[in-house]
Amino acid sequence: MSKKAKKETGTPHKDTFDPVLVEGKTPETVVLLLSSTEEDILIKACEAVHTYAEKGDENKVSLLGLGALKPLCQLITHNNKLVRCNAFMALGVMASNNDVKNVLKKMDAIPSIIDKLSLEDVVIHEFATLCLACLSVDSICKVQISHNKGLPPLIQLLSSPDPDVQKNSLEIIYNLVQKDYEDRLKVHELGGIAPLLELLKSDFPVIQHLVLKILHNVTTDKDSRKTFREEQGFEKLMDILSNMEWNDLHTEALQAVSNCLSDSESLHLIHEVGGLTRLMEFIQTPNTPEIQSSAVKCITGIAQSSENCKLLHEQNIEKVLVELLSAPDFSVRISTCQAVSVMSRHPASKDSFKDLGGIRAVVQLLKNENLSLRQAATQALSSLTDNSQVNAFAVYEAGGLELLVQQLCGSCPRMVANSAATLGNMAEQEVIRCSILSRGTIQALVEPLKSTNTQVLISTVHCLARLASDTEARAQLQSAGGLQPLVSLLRSYHKEVLHKTCMVINMCVSDKATAVEMCKLGALERLQEINQSVNRRCNLSELAMISLLNSNLSVKYSLTGHLASTDIITDGFYDNGKASAGQRILTLEELSMQPITQHHPSIAVNTTETEEDVSEERQSNTSERDTNSKTDYRTPRKKKADDRQKEDGGQKEETQPQTPAEKPWKMMDDESLQILIKKAKESILPLNNEREQYAALARLVSTAMGGEVKMENLHEFSWVLHISKLKFKLQSNVVPIGLIKKGFYRHRALLFKCLADCIGLSCTLVRGEYNRAWNEVLLFDGSLSSNRCSSQPSRYIVDLIHQPGNLLKANSPAAEQYQTI
Repeated sequence: MSKKAKKETGTPHKDTFDPVLVEGKTPETVVLLLSSTEEDILIKACEAVHTYAEKGDENKVSLLGLGALKPLCQLITHNNKLVRCNAFMALGVMASNNDVKNVLKKMDAIPSIIDKLSLEDVVIHEFATLCLACLSVDSICKVQISHNKGLPPLIQLLSSPDPDVQKNSLEIIYNLVQKDYEDRLKVHELGGIAPLLELLKSDFPVIQHLVLKILHNVTTDKDSRKTFREEQGFEKLMDILSNMEWNDLHTEALQAVSNCLSDSESLHLIHEVGGLTRLMEFIQTPNTPEIQSSAVKCITGIAQSSENCKLLHEQNIEKVLVELLSAPDFSVRISTCQAVSVMSRHPASKDSFKDLGGIRAVVQLLKNENLSLRQAATQALSSLTDNSQVNAFAVYEAGGLELLVQQLCGSCPRMVANSAATLGNMAEQEVIRCSILSRGTIQALVEPLKSTNTQVLISTVHCLARLASDTEARAQLQSAGGLQPLVSLLRSYHKEVLHKTCMVINMCVSDKATAVEMCKLGALERLQEINQSVNRRCNLSELAMISLLNSNLSVKYSLTGHLASTDIITDGFYDNGKASAGQRILTLEELSMQPITQHHPSIAVNTTETEEDVSEERQSNTSERDTNSKTDYRTPRKKKADDRQKEDGGQKEETQPQTPAEKPWKMMDDESLQILIKKAKESILPLNNEREQYAALARLVSTAMGGEVKMENLHEFSWVLHISKLKFKLQSNVVPIGLIKKGFYRHRALLFKCLADCIGLSCTLVRGEYNRAWNEVLLFDGSLSSNRCSSQPSRYIVDLIHQPGNLLKANSPAAEQYQTI
């Protein structure tokens, strides 16, 4: 018979194999068969893998180790329908294992799975969605599902007749919308709300629960809420809430309602269908704490709108909430505190809570051991006391002050922030502020100043701003080490933190010692940096800078080169020369403690009389030997001290040894300056003419610092050598101004300003170039009898060196020559 005949009659070809029955008794064999090219074998192999994987996680891990995933992922795209179905069944079952999920994520199997959702095969729909449901719990897989346009087919599958497909699709959608706002919008845009509401009629509770959870997330969007209303969503939710047989769904239903009630239109709609009445019933039903808590959260959602607050106020919701503050269940009390916090934004409700005893009830909750409850209570108190002095005093009367201070040391950032905010609200009243300070509040606020939590920082600095108006508070802040973290906050790029920090600094630097310490900590450099920034500077930062300089005239003069007539020089002032912007200016103590340098010394002012001076002056006034007393008065302090030690036989030094390191630093005494001040008071103040006073003072300064020096003889005036000798004699980088007997422009101008301020004359101090400095005074031209009200005073430069006492009209050639040459 020919080959053609054999073929036509069905005679087997010599190259074909007769059918062989293959039995795979081990997983290894079955996994190998997944690579077969024969469809019958693939069908049976996939079926065997599915059956084996269903038996438990150990089998799934075993199949993973044998390499079953790769061929299964390839087989889900096979042309044969049965191969595809069985492969999906095997893959869907295996995907529930975490190890399998991790491998599937790396294999990028999601696009292929999503692609097959469009096939009209219920089995593939079930197991493909099962696989995606398992994967969608992973954040990376969620992104992959979204990017591969998985939502559209999933929304379509919500209308599937198969409940398993519905459930799996809902699980995937729920996982996607939990945190991703874009996916929530897509659900609405793809028409997902209508099929979701339809599934509320499902006979399967698990499907109903999932729908309600999805609706709770999706309805955070305004457009979604609108569609929800148009699709009679409220009515359907009210059907659930009215059906006591579905009480297991009430919690999720209430959560979905809470989102939808944040706008007035929704609230009025649900109120019309009796929803608000039903909601109040849930709130007042103590048998189901979870439902009761969810109902209270609905109130919180409703109260976000001020218009809604009015409607709730009309329903006497405040009375119900106050009663719930003593509910036995923690979750109910926590939810109630949150509702009170939101409702308190409405002034009428804020007053009602106080009148109904709500403030005292919330304060009592601060004693509870439950951290979440205390946190919620502090949140309520913060809102209740905001812009309400009456409520702030009610918290004080209820014993809340000490309890709130205790919360500042807690570990919960929100509780610390709320407590600080409440204390700040209470500190507006002086009587409460004093009580706050007496309980160690400033010390307790120092640690929150170091927090990395923005809200903690805002509330803490807000509280300090309210307290820092008190001198005692500023002193406590410095002694508690609070200045360093406060200055560090000037590095913040958060607008509110920075603004409130500048506000506190502006208040703190009203104390000179605090201002000096802040400069030492770098506040000045940071404020300069802020004020040079276009984005960070503000009125408060500029005000803080001005206040800091005005409270530290030494730094102000060093930076700006100008002291106004209102800037009064006092003890501790020093001129350290011109400083560059951004350069840290050392304090007088730091300059004194440094080794001797080759630079010009700092010139210091110290008019304080020591106890020894006062005692000696008293002896001088009562002594019959006036000449001897005067001699003693002018004796250098070091010599007098040495004489006393000789008289004591050195016993004091032997019995009470004291090393230099043990001695507290103090400014060098300046008896010569004290004598000059006394002379100025005796000789200048009696003069009636203001011009004569300035002229006489100028001559006194000139005489004290080397006398008149003609312009052509300036180079012969050896002031540099004199001050260098003085500096090395004192072994200090700081020289008291009274010891300078040969002073140049810089020294004379400073001494003139110092003496003028001491005796009440008005003048400025201006720094020029090349060690030049001068004083400007304002004088009226003409006779004393002229009408000064009709004219403006003129500025004059006081000549202290060439023609001492001469007043040079500002901007005149003579004045310009004095300032520049």
